[in-house]
Amino acid sequence: MPDRFQNKYRIPSTRLQNWDYGWNAAYFITICTQNRECYFGEIADGEMVLSEIGKIVEQEWIKTPVIRPDMNLQMDAFIVMPNHFHAIIIIGENQYNAIGDDERDADCGGQRRDAMHCVSTGTPPPKSSPPPTNESETNVLIKNKFGPQSKNLASIVRGFKTGVTAHARVIHADFGWQSRFYDHIIRNDESFQRISKYIQNNALNWQTDKFYDDCRDAMHCVSTNNNDNAC
Repeated sequence: MPDRFQNKYRIPSTRLQNWDYGWNAAYFITICTQNRECYFGEIADGEMVLSEIGKIVEQEWIKTPVIRPDMNLQMDAFIVMPNHFHAIIIIGENQYNAIGDDERDADCGGQRRDAMHCVSTGTPPPKSSPPPTNESETNVLIKNKFGPQSKNLASIVRGFKTGVTAHARVIHADFGWQSRFYDHIIRNDESFQRISKYIQNNALNWQTDKFYDDCRDAMHCVSTNNNDNAC
């Protein structure tokens, strides 16, 4: 999870300036509901029990590669939590991120552009720490030198959020997402396995999650299953 900065969980955008988020790579994303309200269900005995809106989130995510076949997407671990969503998504090689050898030589020192190259990994966090994230804007079109901005990670998240919102507001008119999402480029297999394990154990470790206190706050507890104990 991201460090706290001024307002809880809000940090400036730290997208990698030399990285195109449409490139072939595995990405870890976290998307939160507006005000961290618990629209998606509850944790019972270490397992997530989805509300009707939570089921919509799950269904819309599963549909993502189907509605974007041209991006060659692969889905890995994901989980719908009471007030947020975690997932690993892989953008495969496709017509939008294909580049020639000359471009690779110029930008990557002769190596192919992917999460294993052209990115400084820095000092890895302790293995007990939650996966690190960078926060990215989803509601601002970022102009850069890289290809079409409609075929990248932000466009995938934007489309997913739009699909969920359209159906969720039939159930709860006030439903909304946080305008930003958190992303992390997965750079190696060790990181991939660690993040995958974190996602799989998220429900079991809910009471130590940074988003747990938001759900416990009565101001943020929203029942969508006629359940007074939704949080």
